[in-house]
Amino acid sequence: MKSVAQLSARLAYATMCATLAWGVLIATGWAHKITGTQGLRNTHMVLATLAIAFGSLHAFCFTMLKTIDFGLLKILVPFAGGGLVRHALGIVGLELMIAIAFTVGMRKKALYRKWLRFHQMAYVAVTITIVHSWFGAIANGNLAILWLAGLTILIPTATIVIARFLPPEILMRLGMMEPEPGFEPEPTGGGNAMDVSVDNHRCHRYGVCQAEAPEVFQLIDDNRLTYERRPSPELYAKTRTAARSCPMRAIELRERVR
Repeated sequence: MKSVAQLSARLAYATMCATLAWGVLIATGWAHKITGTQGLRNTHMVLATLAIAFGSLHAFCFTMLKTIDFGLLKILVPFAGGGLVRHALGIVGLELMIAIAFTVGMRKKALYRKWLRFHQMAYVAVTITIVHSWFGAIANGNLAILWLAGLTILIPTATIVIARFLPPEILMRLGMMEPEPGFEPEPTGGGNAMDVSVDNHRCHRYGVCQAEAPEVFQLIDDNRLTYERRPSPELYAKTRTAARSCPMRAIELRERVR
């Protein structure tokens, strides 16, 4: 049973990192550029389900170990019965991931912005679970495995997450993003202006555009997308970022002569 606990922990670690990395690739639209395939959200959900399943199996295995007193209460409640910090981190991380997974079905029923903020708690959940994994490896003498395999998985995951929050200008300078083809409207007066249109057949209402440019794009209560067809010049940069980030490439920007 100890070997099952160790194997499930390693599989949970790997699938958790893959889930986070793939979610970022979808949210930014980079997955479409890599694979040429749209609508890859289901893959993200499959990876998340596997991560939670392996994590739950890892936790359950502790209740079956004869060498340690770890009852059901201890794997559900942090610090119950004098639990350790590393155990508490794993419990909180797993339970937060499960809560996020359950709220996926509420995306269309809740206010999107509130749902998105809670969904982004996955970054916190993954971080504290990774800390739990490293502390556990140190305590059990398996640090060498994490140094080799853990860092191999963690470094690209962390790089992708950091890139997710870098400004587009820096990403283009680093060669991680190509400039949007077409015109670049002047940020203030003069020159050409910007028209925005959204293909409703391709738009899946993921709300990434709203996260990037809430002044331009809004998901309203009935899950319809409303947007400013002619945004003001100071919003051009955010609008271009939203268009680049759309996983379905449903946003089109056109040049309009003033």
